[in-house]
Amino acid sequence: MQQKIKTALISVYDKTDLPEILKTLHKYKVKIISSGGTYKSIRQLGYACTDVSSYTGFKEMLDGRVKTLHPKIHAGILHDRSNKKHTKEMNKKKFPSIDLIIVNFYPFKKIIRGSMNKKKSLRISILVGLRWSEQQRKILKL
Repeated sequence: MQQKIKTALISVYDKTDLPEILKTLHKYKVKIISSGGTYKSIRQLGYACTDVSSYTGFKEMLDGRVKTLHPKIHAGILHDRSNKKHTKEMNKKKFPSIDLIIVNFYPFKKIIRGSMNKKKSLRISILVGLRWSEQQRKILKL
């Protein structure tokens, strides 16, 4: 059985398609969680949105590098909706499901082209949680 999408987490670098995405989410009454520049853009476009810090009760830190690293976010995304134990645990913690994640990543090539310290710029620009394979780590020597 397919679940209705009730809540979306949005974090995008390129905001070009954001108006169209928001129009569709609004049509289906999907609640939106976001942070930083994406949150500001969503609000400027006139849509309701909950800031990640308000949602989790935890302020971002390390110059905005740590925003969505919180059990309420991760549990909302990762729990198995068909597992009764997971559902019970989510209800006990009052953690709602996050049914849709919309992301796009920094333009890494553009960032490192303009940087004197390419490794440092790339490291800083990588979103926490982006999983790099061992092969990619060796190539980049991170």
